Amino acid sequence: MSPRDGSVLAQIARGSSEDVDRAARAARRSFDDGAWALADPLERKRVLLRLAGLIDEHAEELAQLESADVGHPIRDARGVDVPGARNCFAWYAEAIDKVYGEIAPTGGDALALVQREPLGVIGAVVPWNYPLIITAWKLAPALAVGNSVVLKPAEQSPLTALALASLAAEAGLPDGVLNVVPGFGAEAGEPLGRHPLVDKVAFTGSVEVGRRFLVYAGESNGKAVSLELGGKSPHVVLADAGDLDAAARAIGWGIFYNAGQTCHAGSRVVVERSLVEPLSERLVEFARSMVPADPADRDTQLGAMVSSEHLAGVLGRVSRAAGNGARLLVGGDRVEPVAGGAYMEPTVLEALDPSDPIVQEEVFGPVLAIQRADDVEHAIALANGTGYGLAAAVWSSNITTAHRVARRLRAGTVWVNTFDVSSLTTPFGGVKDSGHGRDRSLHALDACTHLKTTWVAL
Repeated sequence: MSPRDGSVLAQIARGSSEDVDRAARAARRSFDDGAWALADPLERKRVLLRLAGLIDEHAEELAQLESADVGHPIRDARGVDVPGARNCFAWYAEAIDKVYGEIAPTGGDALALVQREPLGVIGAVVPWNYPLIITAWKLAPALAVGNSVVLKPAEQSPLTALALASLAAEAGLPDGVLNVVPGFGAEAGEPLGRHPLVDKVAFTGSVEVGRRFLVYAGESNGKAVSLELGGKSPHVVLADAGDLDAAARAIGWGIFYNAGQTCHAGSRVVVERSLVEPLSERLVEFARSMVPADPADRDTQLGAMVSSEHLAGVLGRVSRAAGNGARLLVGGDRVEPVAGGAYMEPTVLEALDPSDPIVQEEVFGPVLAIQRADDVEHAIALANGTGYGLAAAVWSSNITTAHRVARRLRAGTVWVNTFDVSSLTTPFGGVKDSGHGRDRSLHALDACTHLKTTWVAL
């Protein structure tokens, strides 16, 4: 279903446990025959670089699919999502022949080799908010080191995953190395998590579903599981923050980009009392400037949410927060720039109770909660006062203070005087309820391999 206007986009196969079994068996056969796993690293590099080139050649098609599928503004699909996926495959392709094994220190009568080998079959389960980019984050490092993969895209967003699989085949990836099974979580995701031929599951999504995969692994073959489970990321704005206009722009983009449907979205602002009013005024002004519009329009900055059902859930959370005493400063309503679509006004509210669900729970929509802090220590306590730990930001003109606060924030990424600046060279993931494991960077290759020691007697 199109979030843009509620129309039917396509009919997609509804994968079952039987389909997952066929895919897992195909992946295992492809891994065991060694056509990919034992291929010369330079050959794997050539294939993944060809795939990156094909993504470039089909960039407009992929951008249109991504925008239609999940409501991303077409300008973001063209300028961020497709180039991001292309760059990810190219980056890991180039890394293939630059990662070395080790020789352990031993006595003169032995040689101990430590080598990285592919795990085998990896199940990748990806969400609907950035389907193309996060799929690339999962597939590129797994394929680079020689694994075979079974990919389960979210039921809301299967289109670019299927297109990508077609391009991978065209690039020369051997049969069975990449398998895509679209379908619902209970019918395709759970069987993948429980399948005895799958050696690892890499999951991005909700805390509830991520913990189920730990159960599936424990009740099946004890497979490895890596989890990236969302967040409730705080901006800590201190009294010496300096340029409030720059801070407001970064905070606004950090929550309203992609209609707030971002796992590390900066959905909270913990601000010292002296700056609450001036910062709130700027944030309200920024929110009013972000007008939801047709995602197919090349000038649109704020598009649709993924579905009317998800939109209704977010609106309900805002309504309950207002009922709990939160002050609604702007937004909070559904709008309809395209008839039948799922659109919401950017929303800013001040939460008076730190235990309010609007502060504690991931909303996954364009909703920003402001919290007042008495001083730096109180700000740190409020920032760390949720179960999540994916990302955070510190705003201070004092570099010493900024470093000290950043060290004390429980998060996988902390930005200082900026937000959501990223690179494939840096790992991405969280702590606490936000999960464990890391996407991106060379560390992602470690997560797709195991270490083998070969001890040779001389």
